[in-house]
Amino acid sequence: MARDSSATKARLLDAAFSEFAAYGIAGARVDRIAEAAQANKRLIYVYYGNKEQLFDAVLQRALETGSESVPFDAEDLPGYVGAVFDHLVARPDLMRLVQWKQLERPGTTDAEAESHRGKIAAVELAQRAGLIDPALDPADLLALVMGLAQAWTGTVDGAAGEPWPPERLARHREAVVESVRRLIAPPQPAGREAR
Repeated sequence: MARDSSATKARLLDAAFSEFAAYGIAGARVDRIAEAAQANKRLIYVYYGNKEQLFDAVLQRALETGSESVPFDAEDLPGYVGAVFDHLVARPDLMRLVQWKQLERPGTTDAEAESHRGKIAAVELAQRAGLIDPALDPADLLALVMGLAQAWTGTVDGAAGEPWPPERLARHREAVVESVRRLIAPPQPAGREAR
């Protein structure tokens, strides 16, 4: 019976995601990944080259999944940041993976840079259309928006290790959305009050 390499690759990526999110690149063990994926360890090297390249594949897959789940919308940045917040709350392991990447492999991948350039261009268009305050640099604005979306990831409420209760989390989300709404609001003409 022929092996299904796409199924094996998917299992390896899933197992590697969990391993890298928990231990980072340096702490991750290829043996544990192979065991969790119920695959031969040798296949990791055949399909991905080495542990660092496997990490890159895991990160790329996670970013693509995130982009598909939460498409960027420069014309509705408050809605976008709320959706990113929801996505991160549902996937705390994703933020851990990104934090490990920042710690162990700082810098931007080509795919990340390309995605960022596209978002900057979309923000510039929204600024020209009068939807976003044109005084804000698009790159700075994106950094602020993403920082706000991530502001509560990894934090706890009350006793150590307890997650935020749903009602408190809802208030955090609204604070993030409202902050972005205020941040991007185009200046009001003189004599008009902001609503």
